Amino acid sequence: MTARGFIVGADRSGAGKTCVTIGLMRAFARAGLAVRGAKSGPDYIDPSFHRAATGHPGVNLDSWAMEPTLIDRLAGQQAAGADLLVVESAMGLFDGIPGAQGRTGAAADLARRLGLPVLLVHDVSGHSRTAAAIVHGMAAYDPGVKIGGVVLNKVGSERHEILVRDAIEKAGIPVLGTLRRNLEMVLPERHLGLVQAGEHAALDAFIERLADRVEKTLDLAAIKAMAAPLHLATGSTAHALPPPGQRIALALDEAFSFVYPHMLDHWRDEGAEIVPFSPLAGEGPDPSCDAGWLPGGYPELHAGRLAAASTFRDRLTAFSRTRPVHGECGGFMVLGKELVDGEGITHRMTGLLGHTTSFTARHITLGYRQARLMADCPLGRAGATINGHEFHYSSLIESGGDAPLADLSDGEGRSLGPAGARRGNVTGAFFHAIAQG
Repeated sequence: MTARGFIVGADRSGAGKTCVTIGLMRAFARAGLAVRGAKSGPDYIDPSFHRAATGHPGVNLDSWAMEPTLIDRLAGQQAAGADLLVVESAMGLFDGIPGAQGRTGAAADLARRLGLPVLLVHDVSGHSRTAAAIVHGMAAYDPGVKIGGVVLNKVGSERHEILVRDAIEKAGIPVLGTLRRNLEMVLPERHLGLVQAGEHAALDAFIERLADRVEKTLDLAAIKAMAAPLHLATGSTAHALPPPGQRIALALDEAFSFVYPHMLDHWRDEGAEIVPFSPLAGEGPDPSCDAGWLPGGYPELHAGRLAAASTFRDRLTAFSRTRPVHGECGGFMVLGKELVDGEGITHRMTGLLGHTTSFTARHITLGYRQARLMADCPLGRAGATINGHEFHYSSLIESGGDAPLADLSDGEGRSLGPAGARRGNVTGAFFHAIAQG
C-alpha cells in the first residue's frame, strides 16, 4: 500500500503547528494507522516529539541543504510500511531563502516535490474575517502548493468561530476543525525553541490530551481523505554524510542531544556502529571506537557539571591523541578552553581547542551555511563542501589561535570567512552539518 501524506503548515512560527501535528499523529495512531513524521528544515527538537507521538523515529527533509534525490530517498524510507506521513513545516509555509526553484528550504518546496497538500493551522486570535484574506492569499500564492484545508487555532468563542469559518469557507477553502484557546496545551520553550521531548514531564499524558482534543474538534475523516499519495522519484544517498568511522563514540545525554536522525540512520546503514557515552556521567569515548563525535545541545545549562567531569575530560583527551574527534556547536564549545555561562561564571572545558565561548551578551546567530573544508576531518576530505546551518546565542570571546576548519558562506553564497578550529586530531565549528553539498 502506498503511503499518503500531508504537510501541517502555517503563515508564521508560533501558530500551533507542533501541537496540532503531534495531536493528529497520536489520534491517527490510536485509530489503527501506521503513522510516521517528518520535519522540514534544520530542526532537532520536533522530530523527537514526532517519535514520542508515533513510536517511530522522525526525519528532517531540508530542500536547501539536501539534494532532491536525498529528499526522495529519506521521504521514501520514512513512508515505507506507513499508512500516513505527516510533515511538519518550519516557520511559515513559504519561509525560506532566495534560491533556485525548489531549493529554498521552505516547506512549500516539499509540497511541490512530494505532491503533498497542506493542512493550514491558522491562529485566529486578534482577528476574525480577516483570516479569510490571509488564508486565501496563501492558497493563491503558489499554484503548485495546494491548501487542502484549515484548522482554526486559538478560537475565542462560538461567535468568533462562526465569523471566521464562514468567511474562509466562502473563499472556497474547507475548515476541517477548530481548537479553543487553552494555556495547558502549550509546549514550554527556551532560547533555541521548544524544550526537548525528553525534558517534558509527563509527555505521553500531554500527547494523549492533545489527541483527545483533536478527536473531539477536528474532522479526522476529512483530514485523512485530504492526504495524497507521495510522488517519489528514485532516491539516492550519494550526498549523505559518510560515517566518520566504523565505530563512532557519540556523546549523548542532557547536554549533548542535537543529532539528526537521518545522519545516524545513514551511518548505521553503511555498517557503522554508534557507541553512546555520557560526559555528564563522567564517561569518555569507548577506547575501541575509531572516531568521536560531540553534537550540539545545551552545555551552558550543565557547564558546572561538565567542568567537574575530570574523568570525561581525561578520557576524551587520551582518545584524541590517536583518533579524530569532532564537535558541533555545543560540542565545539566543550572542546574549547572555557565556557562563560549567562550569569558570567567561567567554567573549564576540555581545552582540546583554544577558544572561549560566552553567553553573557546574548546574540543570535542563525542561518544556512556552506562550508568548504580546509583539512581532512570527520566531516569529509579537504576541499569538500558541506551544507548545514548555525543556530546559537553564544559568541567567541577568545579565538584561541587554532587553524580554521573551513571557509564559510551563508545560504546565498556570501562569504563569511574562516570558521571553526582544528588542532591535531580535534576539529569543531559552530555550524551543524546536514549533507554534502
